[in-house]
Amino acid sequence: MAFAVWFTGLPGSGKTVIASRSAAILKNEGIEVKILQLDEIRKVLTPEPKYTDDERNIVYLSLVYMAKLLVENGVNVFIDATANKRKYRDTARSLIPQFAEIFIRCPIDICMEREAHRKAAFSPKGIYIKAARSGANVPGVNVPYEEPLNPIVVIDSDRMKPEMSAEKAVDAIISFFGLNIYEN
Repeated sequence: MAFAVWFTGLPGSGKTVIASRSAAILKNEGIEVKILQLDEIRKVLTPEPKYTDDERNIVYLSLVYMAKLLVENGVNVFIDATANKRKYRDTARSLIPQFAEIFIRCPIDICMEREAHRKAAFSPKGIYIKAARSGANVPGVNVPYEEPLNPIVVIDSDRMKPEMSAEKAVDAIISFFGLNIYEN
């Protein structure tokens, strides 16, 4: 049975890098994973995003539904998205039987520094700089980020190299879902 894992954390915490490296490790073990990057999907759903609560609700529900459909069709999924509200991840949990969260924890000052220099293809630029604007809606700055209550693992990305973080994530995924990588 296919599974979905949500990599959640503040913008700039390392979700995309860790999810990508985790997928590569699993692929080397014969387990394919499709990564759904919210930043990429958002460019299609809301080409000029406003990041309002209503817009976030629509975008996150669309993301969850895509993941649900993929899992139902036997595709393993990594969801790479901040999901500042726990309700987004809880919706995925309610719709996808084989679901887990991985919390990529990182202090906000390090997230800000990383975000200022990142070159991710789909990530919006200057998120934390925009937080100073009137009406800004940036998780961890002007709106709360609700940490997961029961992630399968917490990865402190400020204390581990990306490869070690990915290995820790993969170990947790294998253990949580009872995957036998030697059978694949």
